[in-house]
Amino acid sequence: MRKRKNPGFFRKLAATAGLGRGILRFWRRSQASGSLCSGGWRRNCCIQPRLHAETRAWVPPVAPVRTKPGPLLEGRAMFWEARGGSGGVLADVVPGPLLQDSKKFLSPWSKWSECSGKCGQTGVQKRTRSCLAEHLWGARCNEVTEEGRLCPGASPCNLTCVMGRVNADCDACMCQDVTLHGKVSLEDGSPAAGARVYLQAKKLKLLTAANGAGAFRIPGVCPDGKSTLKIRKAKYVTAKIKLNFRTNVMFSPPFAGKPYILKSPEDKARRVGQSVSLCCDAVGTPEPDRYLWYHNGSLLDPSLYKYKNNLILKNLNRGQSGEYFCKASSDGGSAKSQPAKLAVIGKEEPPCDPQPQSHPIRLPHDCFQNTTNSFYYDVGKCPAKICAGKLDKGLRCKDNTAYCCGVSKMETRQISCNGYTLPTKVAVECGCKKCTETKKTVRGRAIAADNGEPLRFGHIYLGNKRVSMTGYKGTFSVHVPVDTERLVLTFVDRLQKFVNTTKVLPFNEKGGAVFHEVKLLRKKPPVTLESSETNVISLGEMEDDDPIAELEIPPYAFYRKNGEVYTGKVKASVTFLDPRNVSAADVTQSDLNFVDDEGDIFPLRTYGMFSVDFTDEQGTESLNAEDVKVHLDTAQVKMPEHLEEMKLWSLNPETGLWEEEGDFSLERSRRHKREERTFLVGNMEIKERRLFNLDVPESRRCYVKVRAYRSERFLPSEQIQGVVISVINTEPEPGFSSNPRAWGRFDSAVTGPNGACVPAFCDEQNPEAYGAYILASMGGEELEAASSAPKLNPNVIGVPQPYLNKLNYRRTDHEDPSTKKTAFSINMAKPNPNSPEENNGPIYAYENLSECEEAPYSAAHFRFYRVEGDTYDYNTVPFNEDDLMSWTDDYLAWWPKPMEFRACYIKVKINGPQEVNIRSRNMGGTHPRTIGKLYGIRDVRSIRSPERPGVSAACLEFKCSGMLYDQDRVDRTLVKVVPQGSCRRDGVNSMLHEYLVNHLPMATNNDSSEYTMLAPLDPLGHNYGIYTVTDQDPRIAKEIALGRCFDGTSDGTSRTMKSDIGVALTFTCAERSAAEQSAFQSPRNSGQQSARRQPRESRSRSIK
Repeated sequence: MRKRKNPGFFRKLAATAGLGRGILRFWRRSQASGSLCSGGWRRNCCIQPRLHAETRAWVPPVAPVRTKPGPLLEGRAMFWEARGGSGGVLADVVPGPLLQDSKKFLSPWSKWSECSGKCGQTGVQKRTRSCLAEHLWGARCNEVTEEGRLCPGASPCNLTCVMGRVNADCDACMCQDVTLHGKVSLEDGSPAAGARVYLQAKKLKLLTAANGAGAFRIPGVCPDGKSTLKIRKAKYVTAKIKLNFRTNVMFSPPFAGKPYILKSPEDKARRVGQSVSLCCDAVGTPEPDRYLWYHNGSLLDPSLYKYKNNLILKNLNRGQSGEYFCKASSDGGSAKSQPAKLAVIGKEEPPCDPQPQSHPIRLPHDCFQNTTNSFYYDVGKCPAKICAGKLDKGLRCKDNTAYCCGVSKMETRQISCNGYTLPTKVAVECGCKKCTETKKTVRGRAIAADNGEPLRFGHIYLGNKRVSMTGYKGTFSVHVPVDTERLVLTFVDRLQKFVNTTKVLPFNEKGGAVFHEVKLLRKKPPVTLESSETNVISLGEMEDDDPIAELEIPPYAFYRKNGEVYTGKVKASVTFLDPRNVSAADVTQSDLNFVDDEGDIFPLRTYGMFSVDFTDEQGTESLNAEDVKVHLDTAQVKMPEHLEEMKLWSLNPETGLWEEEGDFSLERSRRHKREERTFLVGNMEIKERRLFNLDVPESRRCYVKVRAYRSERFLPSEQIQGVVISVINTEPEPGFSSNPRAWGRFDSAVTGPNGACVPAFCDEQNPEAYGAYILASMGGEELEAASSAPKLNPNVIGVPQPYLNKLNYRRTDHEDPSTKKTAFSINMAKPNPNSPEENNGPIYAYENLSECEEAPYSAAHFRFYRVEGDTYDYNTVPFNEDDLMSWTDDYLAWWPKPMEFRACYIKVKINGPQEVNIRSRNMGGTHPRTIGKLYGIRDVRSIRSPERPGVSAACLEFKCSGMLYDQDRVDRTLVKVVPQGSCRRDGVNSMLHEYLVNHLPMATNNDSSEYTMLAPLDPLGHNYGIYTVTDQDPRIAKEIALGRCFDGTSDGTSRTMKSDIGVALTFTCAERSAAEQSAFQSPRNSGQQSARRQPRESRSRSIK
């Protein structure tokens, strides 16, 4: 039975409060709508017990005073007064056991109500609860369901006013003769129509709202320096204005956004008992004002650790090792930092594993090793991970000196080769030492997506700051600032031919340069619209298919930045990126991610991206538009579950993240067609942001493990870092997994020492729900994928069966051998956790990122490789040019400075019918620590001239002269150039010869089959046949120098050898007999054999 509350009791309690105990009035009789209890008095009824007690105190009864039989009534009594006005209170009391049983049938108490007392008076508060089981037979609810208590009313008003008088609520001052005038405008100058204006008091009081011009008028507010107004508008920061003796105010609230992490905590290593400081930094509007820290996913108690944006941990123990991240929050939302790893080791524990890891290097063609039955020799390596070194005094966010594990002891070994011995330095012990300093760079080329036209002299912005420009050929280079986590660059075409393009470019966190080709979408030619008419613009680029969506702009929707309605002709340029065109996937702006309310980054699946540009008829003034509708054709959404989740997004060009603009609703309409169709309709306003997206948040995601190699031998020691791996998520046609219907996402990652893990959409139930095209490039060069024809070979592809068949691996030339071999397609089948063969790569569930990143070489992975060129490099002190952290401070290091790499090439011309292999042997020439000792060997094959059949040329690298690693004194490298076969030196560049004669000492040249020189200290140039380039990345320095050498100029570049221009040395070589093998043929012929007979590192993997 439903029960009514009893307000009469509380009215009576309020009336008698403060007058003393026993002065009471009778309850008024209940109305017909209530239920009657004993004696006809108004009651709250649940189930009355058979016993009751009487007490004379004005308090709830705690124990029975005396008992008497009571009638079994429907309902339960609260307190009520005795008939005779004796001042007593009668209450039902339940025996103890029944009371305990009854509590489980009651809901929790509600909060206390507000006190009813006025200023200086005593009032009453009440709270309630309900019986949850009164409809069940036998259940007992024998507790009170309403309680009241006395409370003091508001204190007498003590507010004093400098101006005017106190208002009735005693929370503000009123000035009847004053009227405040104000105006609210947005950042671009347009009016903030509809902005709400509040008075800051104990409770916010809505005063008025701004009109269409952003203006408002408030009478009675005192400009006394104490009154504060709050101005609120959706999607903008709430503004506070203190009225300091003025009656006119103006304000422009900034656009509200979620916090954005600028700096995440750094990886650190400490010993037990030491202390550490971890810091993160976030920006946003409004500024983040709350920070939380987490350890291994668990929140650290703020009251215990007393942290803000920095976390200080003292007297560390081993249990505090693990991952730490921070969460920054504001009224606009939250953002989470990248996790930092803290390693805590024992006080006497070695900071690094002293035993080097295996690292086989390839030897020259004439240096086969019988002990390993291969052309490889294990020189060892020490992985460059953070270690616990010497600490400075004080706690800092960033340690003044970073320490990394590296080679602490090396030994020289002599390797027996064919007719000579080859010295090499082998790592025998690892230790903790200062990290090698590196610089991070991204470089590349910005071109049009349709025809490759370069973006000439375009501006490149990092946030709001211009950091670089593109060159005449669209090339660019940008230094990555320290502590950058996400490099967001915006390319702006000053000639307005291309859409402004924002890209999130991955870079190598360990240093060096990464090359990116940035493709730009050409702007659509503007069309003329009438502002007084309804205008419809189609969004779709496929000629034989319906548009994905339409923009509908109502009459008089255009307005100027000052809020004035624009009337006249409008030039509109709307450029649409259609996901049904798979070839346009790499034009995608940003990386299609957004930040959710908890601060986690989530991916988006796009259904189209469009850029909008509205101007006046002359094209000189940008226009805004309001009440624009987007009609999305539901027939174009092939995944039904996406219809309910579709949203409209806009790109934040500073963060590269997408932010929600609005939702869609279903609408049935004919819209220019005879048949009725269903559309998703969303509303938008086109103002500050001009790039929009029709996207769905997608939670079905995985990581794909990919590695890149120097050759198709796929040896673990020949992995390449700095390769850009790109994944295009596709939506296949039903039943045709190799024929994608559309693409939905484009992602990239850069390979590190353990490959790359690239995010992609996947599905566990249907392996063909999502597909993926995977590509790899390095320095603008596309790498080749492992072959899938004539049949799938798990040992080549790197993925075992039967998972390989489920993934349906296909290289792009699988069906047509004439097509390129630079990509492969797979089904994105999420691994089944109950299937062991699917839980060791190459696809990992999204929550298993760390497993993907740390997977051993033996785990399944996809593979790319560089087409092996006719070059060979050997360094006495091993160094991986893809991993700058592998640099070792040694006098015989090829590159003496880790942040300044100087590449030198000499151009050699060969007269003869065949290509010739040429070697440079580089030794110390004048430095006492290196004289007569080998720096390294370089081999290269000459390239035939397309115009002259009997001429070829080669660009041969040699070690530049200059300071050694200690920067104490220079060494003139002794370079010996030796062509293979029967060759005779015919000539030396006269300017080079003159330079060497004038810069003594000069090397002797008694053997006419070779040439020896003490390498010049100066960067000479093409007139000497010497090409020198210095860069922060060795590969970039070599690439630029090589391009100049090919071209025969000091400022140009070419990929075609010009054999007669800029030559230093000329040789004439006789034709080689068929029995003589090329210097590069021996390792190549034995490639597969040697790959099967590698040292233990390469033999450890066996895929069946």
